[in-house]
Amino acid sequence: MKKKIITRTAALLLSAVMLASCSVSEQGSSESTKGGDTSAKTGSTDFKYGKIDIPGKDGALCGAPIYVAYENGYFAEEGFDVNLISADFETRKIGLNNGSIPIVNGDFQFFPSIENGINVKVVDGLHEGCIKFAVRPDSDISTVEDLKGKKIGVDEIGGTPHQVASLWLENAGISADPSKGEVTFLPYSDGNLEFEALANGEIDVAALWDPLGSIHEKAGDVKIIFDLGKDEYFADHFCCFLYASNKVLEENPDEVAALLRAYRKAQEWIYENPDKAVDLIIDKKYASIEDRELAVELVKSYGYPSAEEHNENWDSHVEEDVKYFVDGLSKIGYLESDPEQFAKDIYQKVDVG
Repeated sequence: MKKKIITRTAALLLSAVMLASCSVSEQGSSESTKGGDTSAKTGSTDFKYGKIDIPGKDGALCGAPIYVAYENGYFAEEGFDVNLISADFETRKIGLNNGSIPIVNGDFQFFPSIENGINVKVVDGLHEGCIKFAVRPDSDISTVEDLKGKKIGVDEIGGTPHQVASLWLENAGISADPSKGEVTFLPYSDGNLEFEALANGEIDVAALWDPLGSIHEKAGDVKIIFDLGKDEYFADHFCCFLYASNKVLEENPDEVAALLRAYRKAQEWIYENPDKAVDLIIDKKYASIEDRELAVELVKSYGYPSAEEHNENWDSHVEEDVKYFVDGLSKIGYLESDPEQFAKDIYQKVDVG
């Protein structure tokens, strides 16, 4: 097992910034934003589960299932009057713990936060990779081995790009522990600032969320040395899961099952209609991307499942990926719990009916 790269104290500090990535973009805020009248989409005001808040105003392209479930009326069909909101970590933590926010989407960087006390469980998988590592076009960096001694830009220390880079480095025998001095991580609160830092030489590598990395790659501004959706270690594994409030799971499991049905309808619709999904996202301004062709390509790459895939060992796939990333994060010190038991503890299979 590789030497741990963060201490327990550091992990506690990191938990205060966990929950970004697919669930909160660089432009996210903590303010609630009214999504609109979902009753208009179904012609009814009779919602079995009433009004709920779901974080979904974050500008991430890979948040497509939330936008589709809302706009196509899948949440309403399942009995929810949904209000899409933007929510920072503290808002999400409070909402999940008290049950006022029943479900959020987030990636495996969420796991250390669960270890440190957020009362949620993984209940489903959402999509595959949406992170790329970029270098300048004239850079001699092309493989993970070339990163030794380099400066890597990330959105935040402890965030998903940082953890992904750490896993990539450690698996190649390069320490991601800053005290070892083999690499340096520098945080940038905005992806555009990170790209500027790459262009002017402040950093050697930029770990970027889609669509920014892909947009600059297509423009010829960067070359991509790592794609989360294609890398051998990460490919075909969920980078983003759905997490349900333990309070809601315990008190009203049918509500969680209904939410998962809405998300799955959306995933299946995106699988069948990626072009229409992108039109919806662009028209409703859910994500900032003007290149429709690129957006369609990216949405297809996120591995949203078909109805057939949902019916064939889907829950086992989710459970296996939880264990896969628990093991990986444990090896590099992001988790201190027994990996096998922790993976069992944080996943709950939900009967969606």
